[in-house]
Amino acid sequence: MNATPVDAASGAVYPVGLRLLDRRVVVVGGGQVAHRRVAGLLDARARVTVVSPVVTPALEALVAPGSVTWVPRDYRTGDLDGAWYAVAATNDHAVNAAVAEEAERSRIFCARADDRAHSSVWTPAVGRQGDVVIGVHGGGDPQRAVGVRDAVVAGLADGRIADRAARTPAGGRTGSVVLVGGGPGDPELITVRGHRAIAQADVVVADHLAPLSLLASLPTDVEVIDASKLPRGRSMAQEQINALLVEHALAGRRVARLKGGDPFVFGRGMEELQACVAAGVPVEVVPGVTSAIGVPGLAGIPVTHRGLTHEFVVVSGHVPPGHPQSLVDWAAIGRLRGTVVVLMGVDTAPAIAAALMENGRAPATPVAVVADGAMPTQRTVRTTLEGLGATMAEAGIRPPAVWVVGEVVGLTAPG
Repeated sequence: MNATPVDAASGAVYPVGLRLLDRRVVVVGGGQVAHRRVAGLLDARARVTVVSPVVTPALEALVAPGSVTWVPRDYRTGDLDGAWYAVAATNDHAVNAAVAEEAERSRIFCARADDRAHSSVWTPAVGRQGDVVIGVHGGGDPQRAVGVRDAVVAGLADGRIADRAARTPAGGRTGSVVLVGGGPGDPELITVRGHRAIAQADVVVADHLAPLSLLASLPTDVEVIDASKLPRGRSMAQEQINALLVEHALAGRRVARLKGGDPFVFGRGMEELQACVAAGVPVEVVPGVTSAIGVPGLAGIPVTHRGLTHEFVVVSGHVPPGHPQSLVDWAAIGRLRGTVVVLMGVDTAPAIAAALMENGRAPATPVAVVADGAMPTQRTVRTTLEGLGATMAEAGIRPPAVWVVGEVVGLTAPG
């Protein structure tokens, strides 16, 4: 018995959310389409069986840990026994038709990857924002569905579509704090989770190195607090920042602490987390792209390279070598053969370069200084360890800047 053709243009579908937790699902086929379907089914925590003589490496990697059961042969009638849902995703039209026919006889819904008209179910374009799942059917046009899906997801992420339930804690409930790593400055380099946390916040406590353009799209009722720490200049005390996070959260507000880079890379994020935990405030950490890796990457400089360096170290240059507050073993850093990345090291660059050379690093070691990383004014200055101080002075380098020491600097042409 053939599955009944469906008029794809009719849009006659009944959208439901299948709860497949621990329920058997059979995917016939082991190629890229099957891989994509399996990924979604595993998100739903289904028990997935893949029937195919061969599978992609990514699917094979799911077999050993038990995430997927693989039956390494061609499809046979009876393979759908006990299934709640089936996917026919081979490159053989006849096999897909046979799978759909068995599913129809067994009253199992089946999605055919090659023939929507003979599918008893259509797979929507799916998007997720936290615990919100968006499924869009495009009236038979998959690209249309994808376009609408992407627009809704983007709207939820940047706040243009308001998720009021996400922004409003239940009556009397304690608020929360999210420590968001904003990345090196470009708003497009923040994570999806970080973007969503900002869009859902009642209060945003932001550093000057965070992607501040994100704040422009926030609703007018969101309170924005400037917690900048200017180098050798005005700054909000860390104790005051901690107190603000706790105060607003205990008042029932959702607080987003927006920081540049990653909260746990020279960002004092752990101090803020500890303050929240001590006050009984729920707190979440959203990692960000640290400037130690992101900024050199944007300048075309890898911090590691096969056959050239097997290690890299990130160092704070906030205080110079020999300073009573310095915790860096500069002698050990100088002996390294790999890459050294220095953050917050503009004013201290001459002293750090001297310490590295005194402890074994060659004066001719290449150095790249990337200023204003991820910003429209980004620029890269190349020099050597010996010439670093003079070059930075001549180029007028000011914070924020990241500088990289090592042979990896020579992998790209000066720009």
